[in-house]
Amino acid sequence: MNAVSAKYCFQCVLPKVYAYDTNIVSLRYSVQLVLSPIHIFYFCTMQITLSPIAFVKNTRTEPTDDFWGSIISEIELAENIPTEAFNSIEGFSHLEIIFYFDKANPADLVFAGHPRGNKSYPYTGIFAQRKKDRPNSIGLCTAQLVEHKGRIITVLNLDAIDGTPVLDIKPVMREFEPKGDITQPAWVSDLMKEYWR
Repeated sequence: MNAVSAKYCFQCVLPKVYAYDTNIVSLRYSVQLVLSPIHIFYFCTMQITLSPIAFVKNTRTEPTDDFWGSIISEIELAENIPTEAFNSIEGFSHLEIIFYFDKANPADLVFAGHPRGNKSYPYTGIFAQRKKDRPNSIGLCTAQLVEHKGRIITVLNLDAIDGTPVLDIKPVMREFEPKGDITQPAWVSDLMKEYWR
């Protein structure tokens, strides 16, 4: 590799899915840094492998926005996860569900844009939005626990479609809730007005 004199080149391949089936989600990124004229080369490759711990079951089959309020979801543990992983979960009213947007199209990935393509909303960075088309395709939602039976929990207010792989589940604890008032831009309330109806 030839370094360009008196300049540096930074090349970064962002995290992306390179293999996926119902048992495994794999992410890889690489970073290559070339400094010149002293020809220092640095190469780092990191691979992160995540396996679903459960799957979502509900009547919602398309990843569309709005009207999630009536959706009741079951989350069933994957075959390799023992039933006792749900022990004592019924003691909590709400759960944080971390899941993978397996239907997201990598070609739709954006780092900034108008939320939902609505130009009346400001041009906003992806980390100031919650859309599915994001670098690692990871979703997060706080759901209400309705019932626990064996290997299945039933929840409300989960915006994940049928078949969605779940990566982790954590109980909501008061001590981890935000301290102080939650603030947000006015456009968010407008965008979300039909979301949980």
